[in-house]
Amino acid sequence: MANSKYEYVKAFERENYLLPETYIVIRVDGKGFHKFSQHYNFAKPNDLQALQVMNAAALEIMKRYSDVQLAYGDSDEYSFLLRRKCDLYERREMKLCTLFASLMATFYTLFWNKAHPERPIELEQVPTFDARAVSYPSFEIVRDYFSWRQVDCHINNLYNTTFWGLVKKGMTPQEAEQRLSGTVSSDKNEILFKDCGVNYNNEPEIYKKGTILVREFDEYKSEATPVTAVSSRQRQKQDKLRRKARIEKVHVDIINNNPWWDARPWLRE
Repeated sequence: MANSKYEYVKAFERENYLLPETYIVIRVDGKGFHKFSQHYNFAKPNDLQALQVMNAAALEIMKRYSDVQLAYGDSDEYSFLLRRKCDLYERREMKLCTLFASLMATFYTLFWNKAHPERPIELEQVPTFDARAVSYPSFEIVRDYFSWRQVDCHINNLYNTTFWGLVKKGMTPQEAEQRLSGTVSSDKNEILFKDCGVNYNNEPEIYKKGTILVREFDEYKSEATPVTAVSSRQRQKQDKLRRKARIEKVHVDIINNNPWWDARPWLRE
């Protein structure tokens, strides 16, 4: 209805454009995944197949959008780093958030059904996600953001591993919670080893450190030209190069790991 008398309603719409020349991080979180995991009988403390479904969904998003340089995920969340010069959807916050949340829900359902044909997604419990987009002015803050998420992964996983270790040894959930009240990391490691016979250092890296998906370039050339000065043809060429870059999946410690970050200068672009 272009140019109709009803078009005035568009004047009520408001867009929030994320700041240009800043890094964008979009974090997608599962909504109500506690009930979701109970409904589909997730293994405790970690369900490897569920994590693999999350990783597959995040990887598919990275394949479709070359502006995503890195993604980090654990449990029911994933954080996507969009390059500083990204102009996807003109950097409109609502567009980006709804896009990533809906794609994650769609791909999660698709890959879940492929992995679990015996228990497909049911209408009573469908996977839903929300998303937030944040602009960060410096790469140092970006590194601190991903360090924060990995620290959070470690803290939560150590607690959950110890909690469920005690429950499996015969404690009630209430007793296990009380046993862990006021403990620090060293206490939990000792409880795990002495009471549960588990050496936390031997737990799979995917549980302790989460999963990192990162674009890797064999030959990298800096995109030093300001985005406003890049022609449409140049943009297409750069996009093609990014799409050709392989996406690696790793489980490494990125907290304060300067060499890991410094070896990938394209993450700063």
